[in-house]
Amino acid sequence: MLKHKDHFHGSDLEKIEAIYGIKKEEITSFSANVNPLGVSPLLRATLAEKIDAITSYPDREYTSLRKCIADYCGTTYENILVGNGSTELISLFIQIRQPKKALILGPTYSEYERSISLEGGTSLYYPLKEEDNFQLDTDDFIAKLNENIDLIVLCNPNNPTSTAITRKEMRKILDACKQYDIFVMVDETYIEFSNNYDAINSVPLTAHYNNIIILRGTSKFFAAPGLRLGYAITGNRDLIDYINTHKNPWMINSLAVVAGEIMFQDKDYIAKTKALISSERDRMYKAFEAHPDFKPYPASGNFILVRLLKEDMTSDMMFERAIKEKMMIRDCSSFPFLDQHYIRFCMMSPEDNDRLLNCLLK
Repeated sequence: MLKHKDHFHGSDLEKIEAIYGIKKEEITSFSANVNPLGVSPLLRATLAEKIDAITSYPDREYTSLRKCIADYCGTTYENILVGNGSTELISLFIQIRQPKKALILGPTYSEYERSISLEGGTSLYYPLKEEDNFQLDTDDFIAKLNENIDLIVLCNPNNPTSTAITRKEMRKILDACKQYDIFVMVDETYIEFSNNYDAINSVPLTAHYNNIIILRGTSKFFAAPGLRLGYAITGNRDLIDYINTHKNPWMINSLAVVAGEIMFQDKDYIAKTKALISSERDRMYKAFEAHPDFKPYPASGNFILVRLLKEDMTSDMMFERAIKEKMMIRDCSSFPFLDQHYIRFCMMSPEDNDRLLNCLLK
């Protein structure tokens, strides 16, 4: 199991407060990758009216919510599973599949490896290469597959590189995995932020392949990490039936059901989010690209990975510089295959982004 260096997660504001003496309410987190618009205005305006929902148990099948999610994603509700956040669904899926050997595209989110290890499996990493701007070489990746691997884990767009795999390339991967009886888990947590959603969205593949499960949530795009509402999409009905017979009867609470149905239908909020992230991502990328000390990588998520080009400039120095001005970025030296010359930050409001640019590019 790869060793992951201690680091500050986007939710660790209490630790920051204790160490740096800055009130957590005053910290702008460029590390959490959460929608800067906050929760859906439609949700804010109407959820209180639905408070009586907690006086009843939610529908065990979550049919209404699943239909709402299916309409949002472009699939059938029978292909939808809901859970207490996408992280719970990752763990639940791995508990059920119990992979002996997994191949993970890295650098990436450490929870995949942890969950596999807890179930007694081992993980190998296929490292994305800096010389390729961390874009996957699909043919080389496929050449590494063999009958000893039973699970592939792909984050798409990937965290922290923000690179993405197109649906055309994903189809090639699924075809190759079919030959070796390999299941593919795709984490699409950040896909709704992408400019090229139609090209990288793998949901249509679930109608043709039974060896793929897609995981999404509401924590990032809908700015609702405390709601703990995640969902999975797969065309493998046997897998869905098996999970349904082994999971807890009520995976999410009644208010999360109501909130989900409201959020997925707030089209104005969804459109505003996509427009804001797209324009600010482009602006921030160009600002770092124009500076001789930084190399930003093309991004599909709502965050940008940046390499520090000066040897005496390190990620912890950049973290310190930002936190002293009450802004928190991600020191990426904790990720496998990255070192102390990489940082990551997400898009916030234009005013906050200006503050970060003035801080880091000075």
